[in-house]
Amino acid sequence: MGQKKLQRFAEIETFPNVLIYPQNMQGAWAKHFDNNNPLTLELACGKGDYTLGLARRYPAGNFLGVDLKGNRIWRGAKTALNEKLANVAFLRTQIEQLTDYFAPQEVTDIWITFPDPFLRQSKARKRLTHPRFLALYQQVLKPGGTINLKTDSAELYHFTQQVVAAVGCPVLEDIPDVYALDPVPELLRIQTYYEGMHLADGRTIRFLKFTLPAEPIDWRAFKLELEDEEAAGGEH
Repeated sequence: MGQKKLQRFAEIETFPNVLIYPQNMQGAWAKHFDNNNPLTLELACGKGDYTLGLARRYPAGNFLGVDLKGNRIWRGAKTALNEKLANVAFLRTQIEQLTDYFAPQEVTDIWITFPDPFLRQSKARKRLTHPRFLALYQQVLKPGGTINLKTDSAELYHFTQQVVAAVGCPVLEDIPDVYALDPVPELLRIQTYYEGMHLADGRTIRFLKFTLPAEPIDWRAFKLELEDEEAAGGEH
């Protein structure tokens, strides 16, 4: 590991807005932020561009970036401290462990911005909109809480459409080309570092917003169906 990364890992351990594998946080986020404002997560947040962008626009909300890579979290956390954004924090952990850190109905909204699409069929279960992740989000989201996917990957976008239909998720917005809109909605104007690169390459940015069904999701019931459709050459 390079010296710069080591330095950043050491620094984030001193940052008051970074929690690294914390204990006893279920139901305690209101205490951490010292208010009862709605809590929004950005999953696989990287440098936390969306976490910061949302927090700047909505001071009456709390925003938490979740990622495993501490050297990326460092950038977002440092920016939040420099800008004195008290409604921003970062959680370093695996997304698969969300229920270890959040109580049922503690989260209001989830943003998934430009995640790894894991294009190989054998890695479909790693996609953050796979039914197994939706079942996980269901355990921490409030009823009616939203999931927001923004991606340049046509494959991930179509896969998510397929999953949403199979699971029975109400779709609130489905935008196949964000920047074809005039005007672009305020929340979708926030750009991540990677989004800027994708736009420079002329890629299309897609957006999907949906909620989860009231009934618990048995994600194993959808596994074979989804894999069979992918193997048959269907869109994913």
